Amino acid sequence: MVNNSNNNRGVNVREDFKQQIKGLGSRIDRIKGNIQTEEATKTSLIMPLIQALGYDIFNPEELVPEFVADVGIKKGEKIDYAILQANEPVILIEAKSVNEHLTKHDSQLFRYFGTTKAKFAILTNGIEYKFFTDLEEQNKMDQKPFFVINMLDFKDIDIIELAKFRKSDFDVENVLTTASELKYTGEIKKYLTQQWEDPSDDFIKLILNEIYQGVKTKKVIDNFRELVKKSLNQFVNEKVNDKLQKALNSSSENSESVNTVTTGEVVNEEIESDDTKTPENEIHTTEEEIEGYVLVKLILKEEIDPTRVFYRDNKSYFNVLLDDTIRKWVCRLGFNGSNKYIQLNDSNRTYYKIESVNDILNYKNEILEVARQFDKIAVK
Repeated sequence: MVNNSNNNRGVNVREDFKQQIKGLGSRIDRIKGNIQTEEATKTSLIMPLIQALGYDIFNPEELVPEFVADVGIKKGEKIDYAILQANEPVILIEAKSVNEHLTKHDSQLFRYFGTTKAKFAILTNGIEYKFFTDLEEQNKMDQKPFFVINMLDFKDIDIIELAKFRKSDFDVENVLTTASELKYTGEIKKYLTQQWEDPSDDFIKLILNEIYQGVKTKKVIDNFRELVKKSLNQFVNEKVNDKLQKALNSSSENSESVNTVTTGEVVNEEIESDDTKTPENEIHTTEEEIEGYVLVKLILKEEIDPTRVFYRDNKSYFNVLLDDTIRKWVCRLGFNGSNKYIQLNDSNRTYYKIESVNDILNYKNEILEVARQFDKIAVK
């Protein structure tokens, strides 16, 4: 049964630990190309993480390298590391070379798990760490991990989960009570990601059962496939836009509510720029464009009432404008290709190449100057 307790309960992740893990991730990214063997992976990548979790890697009462884990009639079987608590192994760690994929090694760790009292097992190549326990059958390691962290691509929530394995915070029962929710939440997100990218026939049928009364033939399912993908995209974009707008409103000193222009509204209206009208089904408003819009809106907030700032999307670029009129566009964001840019509506229609959305902040003064040409506003 999935436990609905709070995953973060009892774990206070200090900022210094977050920075330590992020720094370790940067170091791994920098040196991984110079590591060729399993032993080098252990020394350069894995042991520093164990140390970051607060364990004394030189104290055999806390960490035992080459821990003996006999399997059946085979004696002398060893696992790379065992983390001890009260002289008993609580976490087993099987290490592989940084150049190896982990899936083919799961069965090896599976054999070790049942021979000790450890409730957790980690399979790692120094970059990816897979955490296992026995949720499905007691004393038998699950086939799938309940938590995975990639040291080259992780989020703050991953650091929070990793922090539960720190020496100062580690509690077997606490981790076990949240492992089930964490595992199935991860599986659900993985499934939804797959459906987002390429909806399966079964997923489309599930939706059609609620909205389509006819027979769900293969042809009907195929006809609805792109519509389902488009609807999912618009739904998520609108949710993101809504949350960003609420964040903007909460930081505003103006008590008046900010008008929200949803993705759906933008998609369904005609684009007035240069008398060119883009077909509705060719417009795709991305999260990156919405983030850019909110950044520009925050910049303009210094001199412009936020309720006057709108956006309109078209196939080639994304407009941020005043008073919901294309004649007052302040800037255009080009995020549809590999070369990102921001274009200002100044006398030269200046382009600036940017690497990420946050680079918009580098042109704060230029954006404000463009806005002033449409309105003579006293600076607050």
